[in-house]
Amino acid sequence: MSRLDTSEENLLKLYKDMYRLRLFEDMAAEKYKSGEVPGFVHLYQGEEAVAAGVCAALKKEDFVTSTHRGHGHAVAKGIPVREALAELFGKQGGCNGGRGGSMHMYKLSIGFLGTNGVVGGGIGLAVGAGLSAKLLKKETVGVTFFGDGASNMGICYESFNMASYLKLPVIFVCENNKYATATPLTMVAANPEIASRASAFAMKGVAVDGNDIIAVYEATAAARERAVNGEGPTLIECKTYRHGGHYLGDQLYGTYRTKEEVDTWMSIKDPIKNFKIILKDVYGIDDNSIKQAEISVEKEMEDAYEYAKASPLPDPSTVGKHLFEEV
Repeated sequence: MSRLDTSEENLLKLYKDMYRLRLFEDMAAEKYKSGEVPGFVHLYQGEEAVAAGVCAALKKEDFVTSTHRGHGHAVAKGIPVREALAELFGKQGGCNGGRGGSMHMYKLSIGFLGTNGVVGGGIGLAVGAGLSAKLLKKETVGVTFFGDGASNMGICYESFNMASYLKLPVIFVCENNKYATATPLTMVAANPEIASRASAFAMKGVAVDGNDIIAVYEATAAARERAVNGEGPTLIECKTYRHGGHYLGDQLYGTYRTKEEVDTWMSIKDPIKNFKIILKDVYGIDDNSIKQAEISVEKEMEDAYEYAKASPLPDPSTVGKHLFEEV
């Protein structure tokens, strides 16, 4: 069924899923500024409804590929926050032993095929996962997240074509946050309505409010149903917005965005604030239940920080490991 289960338990789970992603990125930002997180981070605040809504509609055995802005995808698909945070810290306790960092987080056991520093780099990999599922006759899907910038890459259209022609079980999720780094989509796309491009490949295309977790969930659940029934791929365009800059340190506004635009998306269109209102006003969930959900996630993050801080640095003598397949 593609309709959302609106039981209180399930609705609070979705709220916790989004709240977890927000707190994770807030902590990543804080610890990056304090010098505890090395390297670069591209944060996900504002887009939580996309990762949480999509991954809630998937099965554990489904495969997901991600982007450079992928912490939200990694945690939503099932990487524990303590392992994800320790990976950002470059510690042994990370999901990849501190070897991958922000843009190379990976965990095969839960179907997460990695964040990816190459723009559009995960799109073809998800098509490969879909082809594998079809050849092996498995009821699994390949899912890829990519941004509006990647929607103009050649790999994107090659993947659309192959997936549609072979009727592969693939879900293409475009997180349209309006800007490719600092370039507005409307400046570089003859057709900025990304979902409509699916028609050129005889593929289902749908556009949803990417800040509405229920809309994202139901579009994904319907796409998964079509995929496993042999009806081919779906392109879902989630219209959303990143609260921060392209990377942590990028100017928030005044160059390619206005203060008014940023303030509007952060206040009026915030997915977590709005879903909290819906939980109370539409579904009648009381403040205490929501508060308890928040407290449980806050404790998770406190535990994750202590775990990451205490985890040792990788052993330099192991630097040659994991470079080649061991047979």
